[in-house]
Amino acid sequence: MTFIPAANAISFTDPVDGKFDMGDYLAENAYGFLPVPIIITEPAVGYGGGAMGIFLHESESEKKQRKQLAQQSLEGGAQLIPPAVTVVGAAGTENGTWLAFAAHRRTWNKDKVRYLGAIGYGNANIDIYDNINLLGNDYELAFDTKSTGLVILQKAEFRVGDSPLLLGVKQFYSRSTVESSNPVVDKFLTGFMGKETNMSSLGLLAKYETIDNLFYPTNGFVVNAEYDLYREELGSDYEYDQFKLEGEGYIPLNNKWTLAVAGEHQSLKTDEWFLPPLSKPYIDLRGVSAFRYQGDEVTTLQAQLMYHIDNRWTVSGFYGAGKAKDEGWLQNPLTTTESSTDAYGVGFRYQIARRYGIHMGVDVAFNEGDSALYFQVGSGF
Repeated sequence: MTFIPAANAISFTDPVDGKFDMGDYLAENAYGFLPVPIIITEPAVGYGGGAMGIFLHESESEKKQRKQLAQQSLEGGAQLIPPAVTVVGAAGTENGTWLAFAAHRRTWNKDKVRYLGAIGYGNANIDIYDNINLLGNDYELAFDTKSTGLVILQKAEFRVGDSPLLLGVKQFYSRSTVESSNPVVDKFLTGFMGKETNMSSLGLLAKYETIDNLFYPTNGFVVNAEYDLYREELGSDYEYDQFKLEGEGYIPLNNKWTLAVAGEHQSLKTDEWFLPPLSKPYIDLRGVSAFRYQGDEVTTLQAQLMYHIDNRWTVSGFYGAGKAKDEGWLQNPLTTTESSTDAYGVGFRYQIARRYGIHMGVDVAFNEGDSALYFQVGSGF
């Protein structure tokens, strides 16, 4: 039998505020990870669940410095450059949707170089909605789809001098099959897409970032712009351009209140007559069914008011609205329609690892009679 010396024992009690904390476990246990339950109430796929583990990677000197700062103040440690992070998980839902995934983020040279890599494989059973305008009347089409495949994403960013500006490149690849239980739709999909579809792109990105913490910002802002080119020369079966501009801002009103705002605009341009059902951007808000509102141009705005009860507990209320402009699933300008929706909700966070500034909690969101529950790591944006 092996006994662990008391000096090396892992503590789940923070030495500064005496509260439950997993920072020591994450830092000192070679196999330590933050377990995060995945509870899915997404209207698009139904109820389900799973789990993921968040692993943090630091050198001994980095651990020592972060621990010393965390012992000196409640905010210490979390303000340092974030450690490398690996995330591994899997989840499934009642309608047969499932996903297994892994991702890794790392920085070098005092955060002058960043890398993000992610891979996922799974099956998504999602209903697709499309609007058609005929003779002045709007008609909504709806059909189910089953998409199965592999997705790979990579990003590399490089800081410009010592400024908050980063420039980089992005690579995306997916290989999938799509089918429908509707025999007419299924034959249509097979006729235009074949048995398998490859989507491949290269993109440029620019980011301006001043937030004070990667895991749960309370001050500063970040603006990110990406332009992706899907081309046959890159291995893509379809050619189109996709642009995304997104931003988040965190404004401390006083030592108890923080106002957070976020916005996103996405657009898609193509000469293709037909695109796969999941290609288009969609309104992505807590409480709104995924892919329910797709479009060639999608814009969302969100606001969140956070009240910090103490250094551990935060409660919040949020509201978001989105608008989608769509030329139709078949890219026909004569069928252009617009749709909009909004959602609202409340949530809470607990700072589970103070030395890293990691917060976990739950959001409950509502939209047009639907509701959804989200287990969150971070702000929720």
